[in-house]
Amino acid sequence: MNIFDILGPVMVGPSSSHTAGAVRIGHVTRTLLGSRPVKAEIGLCGSFAATGKGHGTDRALVAGLLGMKPDDMRIPQSFEIAAQEGLNFKIENIQIREAHPNTALLKVYDEEGKLLEVQACSLGGGRIMLNKLDGIVVNCTGECPTLIVRNQDQPGHVATVTSMLARESINIATLQLYRGKKGGLAVMVIEIDQPVPEASVKWLEQQEGIMKVTYIDRGDA
Repeated sequence: MNIFDILGPVMVGPSSSHTAGAVRIGHVTRTLLGSRPVKAEIGLCGSFAATGKGHGTDRALVAGLLGMKPDDMRIPQSFEIAAQEGLNFKIENIQIREAHPNTALLKVYDEEGKLLEVQACSLGGGRIMLNKLDGIVVNCTGECPTLIVRNQDQPGHVATVTSMLARESINIATLQLYRGKKGGLAVMVIEIDQPVPEASVKWLEQQEGIMKVTYIDRGDA
Protein backbone atom coordinates (compact mmCIF):
# COMPACT_ATOMS: atom_id res chain seq x y z
CA MET A 1 0.00 0.00 0.00
CA ASN A 2 1.22 3.51 -0.77
CA ILE A 3 0.00 6.99 0.09
CA PHE A 4 -2.26 7.10 -2.98
CA ASP A 5 -4.15 4.03 -1.74
CA ILE A 6 -4.99 6.05 1.38
CA LEU A 7 -5.59 9.52 -0.06
CA GLY A 8 -6.93 8.52 -3.44
CA PRO A 9 -6.06 9.92 -6.86
CA VAL A 10 -5.87 13.57 -7.90
CA MET A 11 -9.17 13.92 -9.70
CA VAL A 12 -12.34 15.79 -10.52
CA GLY A 13 -14.97 14.17 -8.28
CA PRO A 14 -17.21 13.18 -6.82
CA SER A 15 -16.14 9.50 -6.77
CA SER A 16 -12.79 7.80 -7.29
CA SER A 17 -14.52 4.64 -8.47
CA HIS A 18 -17.44 6.05 -10.46
CA THR A 19 -15.71 9.15 -11.82
CA ALA A 20 -11.91 8.87 -11.82
CA GLY A 21 -12.00 5.16 -12.64
CA ALA A 22 -14.52 5.77 -15.41
CA VAL A 23 -12.29 8.45 -16.98
CA ARG A 24 -9.39 5.99 -16.98
CA ILE A 25 -11.55 3.32 -18.64
CA GLY A 26 -12.46 5.74 -21.42
CA HIS A 27 -8.89 6.96 -21.78
CA VAL A 28 -7.31 3.51 -22.03
CA THR A 29 -10.00 2.51 -24.55
CA ARG A 30 -8.93 5.44 -26.74
CA THR A 31 -5.30 4.33 -26.33
CA LEU A 32 -6.15 0.77 -27.34
CA LEU A 33 -8.09 1.97 -30.38
CA GLY A 34 -4.96 3.82 -31.45
CA SER A 35 -6.88 6.63 -33.15
CA ARG A 36 -9.55 9.24 -32.51
CA PRO A 37 -12.95 7.68 -31.79
CA VAL A 38 -15.89 9.18 -33.69
CA LYS A 39 -18.63 6.83 -32.46
CA ALA A 40 -19.13 5.06 -29.15
CA GLU A 41 -21.72 2.68 -27.74
CA ILE A 42 -21.37 2.68 -23.96
CA GLY A 43 -23.06 0.13 -21.72
CA LEU A 44 -23.22 0.66 -17.95
CA CYS A 45 -23.54 -2.40 -15.74
CA GLY A 46 -24.34 -2.88 -12.04
CA SER A 47 -23.56 0.07 -9.79
CA PHE A 48 -22.39 2.08 -12.80
CA ALA A 49 -25.94 1.76 -14.14
CA ALA A 50 -27.69 2.31 -10.80
CA THR A 51 -25.81 5.37 -9.52
CA GLY A 52 -23.54 6.34 -12.39
CA LYS A 53 -25.53 9.33 -13.57
CA GLY A 54 -25.40 10.99 -10.16
CA HIS A 55 -21.66 10.36 -9.93
CA GLY A 56 -21.00 11.59 -13.46
CA THR A 57 -19.89 8.17 -14.71
CA ASP A 58 -21.45 8.78 -18.12
CA ARG A 59 -19.65 12.10 -18.58
CA ALA A 60 -16.42 10.61 -17.19
CA LEU A 61 -16.37 7.77 -19.73
CA VAL A 62 -16.96 10.19 -22.59
CA ALA A 63 -14.25 12.49 -21.20
CA GLY A 64 -11.77 9.62 -21.24
CA LEU A 65 -12.66 8.80 -24.85
CA LEU A 66 -11.88 12.44 -25.66
CA GLY A 67 -8.40 11.98 -24.18
CA MET A 68 -8.99 13.62 -20.79
CA LYS A 69 -7.33 12.45 -17.57
CA PRO A 70 -9.06 12.20 -14.13
CA ASP A 71 -7.85 15.66 -13.05
CA ASP A 72 -9.15 17.46 -16.15
CA MET A 73 -11.51 20.26 -15.13
CA ARG A 74 -13.47 19.88 -18.39
CA ILE A 75 -14.91 16.48 -17.42
CA PRO A 76 -18.35 17.86 -16.45
CA GLN A 77 -18.61 19.44 -19.93
CA SER A 78 -17.56 16.31 -21.82
CA PHE A 79 -20.92 15.85 -23.58
CA GLU A 80 -20.74 19.35 -25.03
CA ILE A 81 -17.07 18.92 -25.99
CA ALA A 82 -17.87 15.59 -27.66
CA ALA A 83 -20.44 17.35 -29.85
CA GLN A 84 -17.83 19.96 -30.83
CA GLU A 85 -15.19 17.33 -31.63
CA GLY A 86 -17.46 15.01 -33.60
CA LEU A 87 -17.75 12.13 -31.14
CA ASN A 88 -21.22 10.62 -31.37
CA PHE A 89 -22.16 8.37 -28.47
CA LYS A 90 -25.03 6.37 -27.04
CA ILE A 91 -25.25 5.31 -23.39
CA GLU A 92 -27.53 2.60 -22.02
CA ASN A 93 -27.83 0.33 -19.01
CA ILE A 94 -26.94 -3.30 -19.65
CA GLN A 95 -26.48 -6.58 -17.77
CA ILE A 96 -23.30 -8.66 -17.95
CA ARG A 97 -23.38 -11.97 -16.16
CA GLU A 98 -20.88 -12.26 -13.28
CA ALA A 99 -19.38 -8.86 -14.03
CA HIS A 100 -17.84 -6.59 -11.39
CA PRO A 101 -20.46 -4.11 -10.07
CA ASN A 102 -18.62 -1.12 -11.59
CA THR A 103 -18.36 -2.35 -15.17
CA ALA A 104 -18.57 -0.60 -18.53
CA LEU A 105 -18.68 -2.12 -22.00
CA LEU A 106 -17.47 0.22 -24.73
CA LYS A 107 -17.73 -0.33 -28.48
CA VAL A 108 -15.80 2.42 -30.23
CA TYR A 109 -15.21 3.22 -33.89
CA ASP A 110 -12.67 5.50 -35.56
CA GLU A 111 -13.02 7.52 -38.77
CA GLU A 112 -12.01 4.53 -40.89
CA GLY A 113 -14.63 2.27 -39.33
CA LYS A 114 -12.21 0.29 -37.16
CA LEU A 115 -14.06 -1.22 -34.21
CA LEU A 116 -12.75 -1.99 -30.74
CA GLU A 117 -14.74 -3.54 -27.91
CA VAL A 118 -13.48 -3.14 -24.34
CA GLN A 119 -15.01 -4.45 -21.12
CA ALA A 120 -13.46 -2.91 -18.03
CA CYS A 121 -14.29 -2.28 -14.39
CA SER A 122 -13.38 0.29 -11.77
CA LEU A 123 -11.84 -1.21 -8.62
CA GLY A 124 -11.90 1.90 -6.42
CA GLY A 125 -9.31 4.56 -5.71
CA GLY A 126 -9.13 5.35 -9.43
CA ARG A 127 -7.78 1.86 -10.26
CA ILE A 128 -9.24 -0.12 -13.14
CA MET A 129 -9.11 -3.61 -14.60
CA LEU A 130 -9.38 -4.36 -18.30
CA ASN A 131 -11.45 -7.54 -18.38
CA LYS A 132 -11.97 -8.25 -22.08
CA LEU A 133 -10.58 -6.98 -25.36
CA ASP A 134 -12.71 -7.78 -28.41
CA GLY A 135 -14.37 -10.52 -26.39
CA ILE A 136 -11.13 -12.16 -25.24
CA VAL A 137 -10.24 -12.16 -21.53
CA VAL A 138 -7.16 -10.05 -20.72
CA ASN A 139 -7.41 -8.99 -17.04
CA CYS A 140 -4.71 -6.33 -16.68
CA THR A 141 -4.65 -3.05 -14.77
CA GLY A 142 -2.37 -0.79 -16.81
CA GLU A 143 -0.61 0.26 -13.60
CA CYS A 144 2.77 -0.73 -15.07
CA PRO A 145 4.01 -0.67 -18.67
CA THR A 146 1.97 -3.24 -20.59
CA LEU A 147 2.22 -4.79 -24.04
CA ILE A 148 -0.94 -6.21 -25.56
CA VAL A 149 -0.16 -8.26 -28.64
CA ARG A 150 -2.90 -9.64 -30.87
CA ASN A 151 -1.68 -12.38 -33.16
CA GLN A 152 -2.66 -15.51 -35.01
CA ASP A 153 -2.69 -18.57 -32.76
CA GLN A 154 0.46 -20.12 -34.25
CA PRO A 155 3.77 -21.38 -32.79
CA GLY A 156 6.62 -18.93 -32.33
CA HIS A 157 4.89 -15.65 -31.56
CA VAL A 158 5.50 -15.79 -27.80
CA ALA A 159 9.20 -16.44 -28.42
CA THR A 160 9.34 -13.49 -30.84
CA VAL A 161 7.96 -11.09 -28.24
CA THR A 162 9.92 -12.38 -25.25
CA SER A 163 13.17 -12.45 -27.24
CA MET A 164 12.67 -8.81 -28.19
CA LEU A 165 12.16 -7.88 -24.54
CA ALA A 166 15.29 -9.81 -23.56
CA ARG A 167 17.34 -7.95 -26.19
CA GLU A 168 16.15 -4.66 -24.73
CA SER A 169 16.93 -5.86 -21.15
CA ILE A 170 13.28 -5.48 -20.18
CA ASN A 171 12.09 -7.66 -17.32
CA ILE A 172 8.69 -9.39 -17.54
CA ALA A 173 6.51 -9.04 -14.44
CA THR A 174 3.54 -11.09 -15.68
CA LEU A 175 2.67 -12.81 -18.95
CA GLN A 176 -0.85 -13.98 -19.76
CA LEU A 177 -1.95 -15.83 -22.88
CA TYR A 178 -5.50 -16.03 -24.18
CA ARG A 179 -7.14 -17.24 -27.36
CA GLY A 180 -10.65 -17.31 -28.72
CA LYS A 181 -10.28 -20.71 -30.39
CA LYS A 182 -7.47 -22.96 -31.64
CA GLY A 183 -5.85 -21.40 -34.68
CA GLY A 184 -7.87 -18.19 -34.32
CA LEU A 185 -7.12 -14.89 -32.62
CA ALA A 186 -4.76 -14.98 -29.63
CA VAL A 187 -3.75 -12.26 -27.21
CA MET A 188 -0.61 -11.81 -25.12
CA VAL A 189 -0.81 -9.46 -22.15
CA ILE A 190 2.66 -8.72 -20.83
CA GLU A 191 3.23 -6.45 -17.82
CA ILE A 192 6.84 -5.29 -17.64
CA ASP A 193 9.17 -3.36 -15.36
CA GLN A 194 10.75 -0.97 -17.87
CA PRO A 195 9.39 1.12 -20.76
CA VAL A 196 9.49 -0.37 -24.26
CA PRO A 197 11.25 1.73 -26.92
CA GLU A 198 8.95 2.93 -29.69
CA ALA A 199 11.22 1.32 -32.31
CA SER A 200 10.75 -2.09 -30.67
CA VAL A 201 6.98 -1.74 -30.72
CA LYS A 202 7.11 -0.86 -34.43
CA TRP A 203 9.39 -3.85 -35.06
CA LEU A 204 6.88 -6.18 -33.42
CA GLU A 205 4.06 -4.78 -35.54
CA GLN A 206 5.93 -5.79 -38.69
CA GLN A 207 6.41 -9.44 -37.74
CA GLU A 208 4.45 -12.03 -39.68
CA GLY A 209 1.34 -13.27 -37.90
CA ILE A 210 1.20 -10.35 -35.48
CA MET A 211 -1.94 -8.36 -36.17
CA LYS A 212 -1.70 -5.49 -33.71
CA VAL A 213 0.56 -4.33 -30.90
CA THR A 214 -0.67 -1.89 -28.26
CA TYR A 215 1.68 -0.42 -25.71
CA ILE A 216 0.21 1.12 -22.56
CA ASP A 217 2.65 3.25 -20.61
CA ARG A 218 1.97 4.22 -17.01
CA GLY A 219 0.63 7.59 -18.11
CA ASP A 220 -1.72 6.17 -20.74
CA ALA A 221 -4.15 4.35 -18.46
